[in-house]
Amino acid sequence: MSRPRVVILGAGYAGLKTAKELSKKNVEADIVLVNKNDYHYESTQLHEVAAGTEPASKITFNIVDVIDTKKVEFIKDTVIKVEKDDKKVLLENNGELSYDYLVMALGFESETFGIPGVDEFSLPLVNIKTAEAAQAHLDKMLSNYQQSKNELDLSIVVCGAGFTSIEYLGEITNRIPKLAKTMNFPMDKVKITCIEAMPTLLPMFSEKLGQFGIDVLKKRGVTFKVGTPIKEIKENTVVYEENGELKEVHAHTIIWTTGVKGSHVVGESGFAERRGRVMVEKDLRVEGYSDIFMIGDVSAVMDEESGRPFPTTAQIAIKQGEAAANNLARLLNNQPTEAFTFKSLGTVASIGNNVGMGQILGGKEVKGYMGSIVKKSIINKSLLDVGTAGTLLKKGRFDYYH
Repeated sequence: MSRPRVVILGAGYAGLKTAKELSKKNVEADIVLVNKNDYHYESTQLHEVAAGTEPASKITFNIVDVIDTKKVEFIKDTVIKVEKDDKKVLLENNGELSYDYLVMALGFESETFGIPGVDEFSLPLVNIKTAEAAQAHLDKMLSNYQQSKNELDLSIVVCGAGFTSIEYLGEITNRIPKLAKTMNFPMDKVKITCIEAMPTLLPMFSEKLGQFGIDVLKKRGVTFKVGTPIKEIKENTVVYEENGELKEVHAHTIIWTTGVKGSHVVGESGFAERRGRVMVEKDLRVEGYSDIFMIGDVSAVMDEESGRPFPTTAQIAIKQGEAAANNLARLLNNQPTEAFTFKSLGTVASIGNNVGMGQILGGKEVKGYMGSIVKKSIINKSLLDVGTAGTLLKKGRFDYYH
């Protein structure tokens, strides 16, 4: 009798954690992990690559270096579709892959909200390739000023003021003054604008803490336009609405960080989804499909305290991976599944290398240099969770005094 096959789609925080944890449980099953790249990347640190403060190699590591290849088969391929009623996955290069149990952890994509011109004229930060493209474009524009004398080469617009946006702004405002010296452009001509549709900035933090972060960036030269929804992106132009009037800001670098959605594969596979996310049952399975788990950026887990789904973060994705592995082991051993529970350990954002801010367990707030230490500690914990001790030693953040 053949052994059951568990297929895990995606090797981000959720999928990789599932594969690692399930392989430790010595279940009688074949475990297959599918990912379009042969590496895992720390998506929470993409802004560093995009800003040019860290190379891609710092936030990536090879998948086969951190999984037990004797227990987990790795397939590098792109998922096209899941045929859930036939229990098979369609892959771009390897054709059909059947499963007995499926874990969908396919990650996120940029959300355009249907705004015209976003795909054509702005740069998203959703994976290594897009982050490297954003960094190359920014450096090209800045270096071009010496010959062009076109101030738009020194103009940057960041669309959105969420976590990624603020952390990206923190990195570029640290790096650009250094580039001004090597590329010989005037800092007083640099213009950095952040446009946000919501009426408040950083609502996930207390008003005092959020204001601290905004003040840091304002002192570094960032101009914020708040409560100004973006209506269109044109070539070198962002069109936004302010007090009922359409206005424009011009720049040769336009970064799009207004939000993300779950993988398009979810919708194309016929799941009931909203923005690529499926509301899962308490044990993380999909309603009506007891053989499918949905975790990470493609899942929505209800927070009973707030009455809203939990935000999709690396922290919850890792916990979902642990829970999915535990429930898969229970199913394979003919035991009932357990409900997923989650308690956030806090939220911390970086504003460049030496400044951070956030709220940690117990409601304590941290900011400034101490905030940066906490942020780096969180990054290191993540590397240990989804990687190995060796990964932490090679990729960890120990530059506390830099």
